[in-house]
Amino acid sequence: MTGKLRDLVVGAGYVAFAAAQRLRTGRWRADGRTRNGEVGELRRRAPGPRILVHGVSVGETNALVPLVEALADSATEPDVVVSASTTTGFKRARQLHRDSREVVRFPLDLTWMVARFLDAVRPDAVVLAELELWPTFIAECAHRKIPVCVVNGRLSARSFRGYRAWRPLVRPMFSRLSLVVAQTEVYRARFVELGVPGQRVVVGGSLKWDVPLGEPDPGPARALATALGIDAGKPLIVAGSTGPGEEEVLIRDLPERCQLLLAPRSPDRWDEVAALVPGMRRRSSTSDPGTPSAGSPPTPDPPVFLLDTIGELTTAYLLADAVFVGRSLTPMGGSNPLEPVAAGKPTVIGPHHEHFDDIVATLSAAGALAVSAEPMQVISGWIGDAASRKAVVRAGNRALSAHRGVSARTAGLVLKVMPA
Repeated sequence: MTGKLRDLVVGAGYVAFAAAQRLRTGRWRADGRTRNGEVGELRRRAPGPRILVHGVSVGETNALVPLVEALADSATEPDVVVSASTTTGFKRARQLHRDSREVVRFPLDLTWMVARFLDAVRPDAVVLAELELWPTFIAECAHRKIPVCVVNGRLSARSFRGYRAWRPLVRPMFSRLSLVVAQTEVYRARFVELGVPGQRVVVGGSLKWDVPLGEPDPGPARALATALGIDAGKPLIVAGSTGPGEEEVLIRDLPERCQLLLAPRSPDRWDEVAALVPGMRRRSSTSDPGTPSAGSPPTPDPPVFLLDTIGELTTAYLLADAVFVGRSLTPMGGSNPLEPVAAGKPTVIGPHHEHFDDIVATLSAAGALAVSAEPMQVISGWIGDAASRKAVVRAGNRALSAHRGVSARTAGLVLKVMPA
């Protein structure tokens, strides 16, 4: 099979799978309009070479911020353009970068859409987060001699098994990568086995360790609490990035006299979660941020609130007396525990956190994170014991300080593969 034919076969398989997913979820129509490669005219924000930095959704978009800043602040003064795939990721990217750099929607992996996108953006290098590999896009970048780097590289056991089953077809795609900065040695070995030349793969740790620190602005958090009607005199538990089945458990086990703020990961589930408690107060039903609702309705019983907006979870963490990190009570891969830890909150995650195994293991060993199948029981203990709560927070601060700097090191590696 020739290289070009192989690319067509692999690309067709990816596109068929993606199309089936979008038809099933109803996203095809929206994606067809917004991910067709048309990005409009892009302003140059800096005089140097242009680097496209791409993340899939909200989590990757947030994690890439320190890397984007490290690249933009380098001596070559690159013009950094940010892209995202999902609607929520694109909205979050615009919130984060609208005043400083161009933000575009990543195209579907169809030849004419990819060509149109690259013709408009004209990147000198591309940076992809974790495992956002699309064969047509990577093949077209190779044809145009645009280096493609993967940062925060992660290959879960499940993804690795899937790629390995098709290794003869996907190997050319992996072999075209100019650089992979893998999170762990295990991930590094998997990338090499799938075809990335060993000298192009390094272990760099997780970008998520560089979650922003410093003194947060308490104003938005107070406004959020006021708008929702959260009682400052009662402990508040924030459950971030929850998944199916978790909200019911958290509501059932809510400790006495405590409040619960639910933040489901998927916007598609907001209405479903709101129906769990009659009268649940929804953030989307309040006034504009910073403005209390006139004639606020009675507090629901039990006192459970819903954060059904994009980009306010970090603000919500500032209100918390304790945090549960979702998608972890059943096998859903887990979510990032570093944001609430960085916010100085005692944090618990469930036993299923495969996507964050290394981070969870490091935090847990340091006493900075609890892992439990009964998170409300752990949180109840913290609420009744201020000393244990403070000890977890102090351990979190030490762990974060010890592991920071991944973004700066990764930026240096990316800049080395830039064309002269």
